Amino acid sequence: MIIAALTAVALQASPGCMDSELHRQFDFWAGDWNVYGAGGQYAGENAITPGSAGCVLAETWTNARGGTGHSLNFVEPATGRWRQVWVGRGHRIDYQGGLDGEGRMVLTGEITYWTEQGTQSFEFRGAWTPLQSGHVIQHFQQRDPESGAWSDWGLLTYVAKDQDPNGADPDTDATGPVIETAPAAFQ
Repeated sequence: MIIAALTAVALQASPGCMDSELHRQFDFWAGDWNVYGAGGQYAGENAITPGSAGCVLAETWTNARGGTGHSLNFVEPATGRWRQVWVGRGHRIDYQGGLDGEGRMVLTGEITYWTEQGTQSFEFRGAWTPLQSGHVIQHFQQRDPESGAWSDWGLLTYVAKDQDPNGADPDTDATGPVIETAPAAFQ
């Protein structure tokens, strides 16, 4: 009874994460987005929604073919670092990091693929770069364990739905911004 009362008082007194600078670092990614591939092809839509008093960003992805995936993004209390856990059809990504000196969110960890033969994991990294236009560039790379080389896994441009010249619900053959070069997040 005393523990329940103390917990209730602590929860009422807790401001959540809304006033925490650390918890606001990834806010540039929050919103409703149309997403375009590196060549400008429409890739899908993504809703990034703050929740739990600002302590989490929940991602709901739908690609242009109807496939889906979800992630939770939060500050890991034990490390004070941002963590994303993504689950999509056939794979899971789990990585951590934070803002770099250029204002990009950079996370490193691993991707695990599920197959009929079992699972296989690889080093994986992602970077989110906010642009002055309000767009966000998302860049993913996976490491080849044999050669040690990193290769692009995804390079995407996020355009706010309410600012997209293609409208809030583009046709699957719509084109948008073309990425000439990836931001230099991985040096």
